Amino acid sequence: MSRSLDAQNRLQQLEAIIGAPATHLGLAEMLAETLQRLREVMAVDTATVLRYQPSGRQLVAFAAAGIEEEVHQGVRVPVGRGFAGRVALEQAPVILDHVDETTVVNSLLWERGLHSMLGVPMIAGGELVGVLHIGSVTLRQFGESEVTTMQLLADRLAMAVQMEALEENRTATMALQRSLLPSSLPEVPGLAFGARYVPGAETGLGGDWYDLFSLPGDRLGVVMGDVSGHGLDAAVIMGRLRSALRAYALDCESPAEVLAKLDRKANHFEHGAMATVAYGIIGPDREALTLSLAGHLPPVLALPGAAARLVDSPPDPPIGLTIGVPERRTTVVGLPADGVLVFYTDGLVERRDRPVDVGMEQLAQAVRAGDPEWVCAQVMAAMIGNRPAQDDVAVLAIRRRDVPAGV
Repeated sequence: MSRSLDAQNRLQQLEAIIGAPATHLGLAEMLAETLQRLREVMAVDTATVLRYQPSGRQLVAFAAAGIEEEVHQGVRVPVGRGFAGRVALEQAPVILDHVDETTVVNSLLWERGLHSMLGVPMIAGGELVGVLHIGSVTLRQFGESEVTTMQLLADRLAMAVQMEALEENRTATMALQRSLLPSSLPEVPGLAFGARYVPGAETGLGGDWYDLFSLPGDRLGVVMGDVSGHGLDAAVIMGRLRSALRAYALDCESPAEVLAKLDRKANHFEHGAMATVAYGIIGPDREALTLSLAGHLPPVLALPGAAARLVDSPPDPPIGLTIGVPERRTTVVGLPADGVLVFYTDGLVERRDRPVDVGMEQLAQAVRAGDPEWVCAQVMAAMIGNRPAQDDVAVLAIRRRDVPAGV
């Protein structure tokens, strides 16, 4: 009977702490109100939520009641260090009966005279989301009932924080991807362009990108790239590689040299990242493209009245995976009048139930010379159709057209 009463009391406490849903509040404001109620119900002086940042293996103060400076001053606690770091590392409740520089990292806690603390991990879907802790300036013996109530609350809050983090990641990724992909295709004498980008239905936005930019000497740089992984991290790496490639392209005449520099940069600054990149330069006469492939699939070339074919260009190692300085090669691809060259990422041709070579051959059969926008539409209809793309898909079609004399 006593256990039933304890459970009922805990449920009543939890309901009092969580309160009525406040849909008009953002996550931080909702947490601040919840933590204030937690202080009152548990009769403590402070309550804090720290969010876990996997990239830095640290906890960051996100919401607080009692010592709001924790949030204002951006308190950070490495996982494994001090009180909160220990909770995160062990993913289990921790109780402190003395608070000083030997037990906590955050000096605000002992400067405010805290003597007792209770912290519990915030876990959702088996992943660490953060740490919830309370503190008292008087000596407290936190018991099993209080630990259980705190853990129940932490589980509820962890789900809200995780959902917010996923939405933040998605929104930031979309904004970054939108800002990095060309908002409109350039107008270049002698050339016409068409493009598509579709995020994967299963994986979401990732690190696929295409780029077109002018170079000195009336040349044009053409890029198609694919960073491994998905989400904000892949999009951020994509943005850095895109900017670096543009910078190297201004100083290097050879696409192979540009990719060699990009590879060196990625190996030094982007540890663990991998990308495939196709980079080519179209000369001022528009008659040919000089191409280098860093692990990327070859483009498709279609000439008027002829079957399309995959460009015979040797693939060199991907960006970020090489040891030493591999030899990178270039191939000159002729661009006859009205010919169309189609670049793409592997999401267009890869499927779980077939080899990638089969998809590449299917793509070659689908490409016909014509207006680049029409070519993109035909390619997407043939390769994607009415099925959601499993992975990110980027397509770029380039057509060479004759320019009348004097224009």
